[in-house]
Amino acid sequence: MTTVTQTRRPEPARRAPFRLRGRTRKIVLILHILSVGTWVGVDVIVAVLVLTGWLSADPSTRGLAYQALGTFVVWPMLVSGLVSLVTGVILGVGSKYGLVRYWWVAVKLVLNVVLCTLILVALQPGLGGITRYGRDLAAGTAAERDVSDLFFPPIVSLSALTFATILSVAKPWGRLRRRG
Repeated sequence: MTTVTQTRRPEPARRAPFRLRGRTRKIVLILHILSVGTWVGVDVIVAVLVLTGWLSADPSTRGLAYQALGTFVVWPMLVSGLVSLVTGVILGVGSKYGLVRYWWVAVKLVLNVVLCTLILVALQPGLGGITRYGRDLAAGTAAERDVSDLFFPPIVSLSALTFATILSVAKPWGRLRRRG
């Protein structure tokens, strides 16, 4: 008696809706890296301005640091975060890694969305008051104010961006499991 065993054909690999290749992929990757570098740079500037405002004995220097923080931080940080998000999505969709095919890509995507949301929800609303405080401080009319909460945005953001960079290089954890 002979037994017939059927062999299953492997499912064909899913292809990306489009594939980034050559020059286009390099341009998008360069834009992605530059936007993240800009984001890190803005975060470093935020940290320097916060430390200057915190440590300086000169009220006009402190006031100028807080005015600059309130005036120039949000939009460059948000734009660089959004460019990073858009280019990251394009790279994910147009590469073998996909957007949510691998854990490390999904975590980076979530980190980016959370950080961009925090810029709008947690950072931006309070900076108008910091600008006014800086003006009052420089004019010598400000009452003392606790600005220790200003240390958290650059610490959180720089930590998350460093973690995302490590994920990009190490590519840990493998694929997400499919349900079904």
